[in-house]
Amino acid sequence: MPRVPTHLRERALGMLQGGRRTTDMARAINGNVHTVRRPRQCYRETGRTADRPHSGRPRVTTPAQDQYIRMPHLQDSYRMATTTARVTPGTHNPSISSQTVCNRQREAGQRARRPVVREVLTRHHRQQRCLWAQTHRRWTRQDWQKVLFTDESRFCLTRGDGRIHVYHRRNERYTEACTLERDRFGGGWSIMVWGGVSQHHRTELVVIAGNLNAVRYREDILLPHVVPFLQAHPDMTLQHDNATSHTARSVRDFLQDRNVSVLPWPVKSPDLNPIDHVWDLLDRRVRARAIPPRNVQKLAGALLEEWGNISQQELANLVQSMRCTAVLNAAGGHTRY
Repeated sequence: MPRVPTHLRERALGMLQGGRRTTDMARAINGNVHTVRRPRQCYRETGRTADRPHSGRPRVTTPAQDQYIRMPHLQDSYRMATTTARVTPGTHNPSISSQTVCNRQREAGQRARRPVVREVLTRHHRQQRCLWAQTHRRWTRQDWQKVLFTDESRFCLTRGDGRIHVYHRRNERYTEACTLERDRFGGGWSIMVWGGVSQHHRTELVVIAGNLNAVRYREDILLPHVVPFLQAHPDMTLQHDNATSHTARSVRDFLQDRNVSVLPWPVKSPDLNPIDHVWDLLDRRVRARAIPPRNVQKLAGALLEEWGNISQQELANLVQSMRCTAVLNAAGGHTRY
């Protein structure tokens, strides 16, 4: 049950004793008037501002263990909560849960890493990835700058104000101590967008209505956007993954009739496509806006605006970081970006 931190209680009591008004103090700590009055009443009755003893689930870690939990994650930002939970004993249990580690990090303003969910690679997939990396490992920056990396991604709309309400008393619904921010976009309506980037150029960001199939990909993406772009830059090569809408026979015939060169791409290899990191950058930019989008139309407008705000140098850095050698070192497995 989140409560007002101890330092805020003591700060409120000191300012009240100094002559500050209750309403001013409540506004200063972003709380309610009753939140300020309660520690003062507790101090008069017990001589301290700490909460009265109450029944509830006992805390399974001590303050020393809490510090022990947070230190490894400060040293290694990629450390997972499950790893820390496995090596940290509790006061009442031989081990603690990963959720306890996440809770202790959240109290300190940290974020716990979760196990990465990746594509399952079979032996055939690894062989194909190694073969592709061996073929392109000697490509220079001049070779990669002639590739147009394209892909589509789906962005979800934040539900409500983007916060999870975990506990509140009366008139304390949106106090800082009683809410937790969402780490990612929550549920709700979503839209799909398509885009393409290269070292020196980028395409327009296209908002796709509904799902993407082969007909819509050919008529709404390739014909109005990709073909004119490649005609303006005849030395460029198209790259897209092995999605069914990309590998359909009608799409392949369409590209062949217009003499569009397509870069061969190994299956289940999103870690090799630079534009996937552009989607992550675009997602973080939209979530960091002062006024988050409240509906699908505003979300689409925010994506289009932030797409134009991404500098070309950031895109060039991603294109120049192709990881053929890392794939070979991982024996065709996933690479760590």
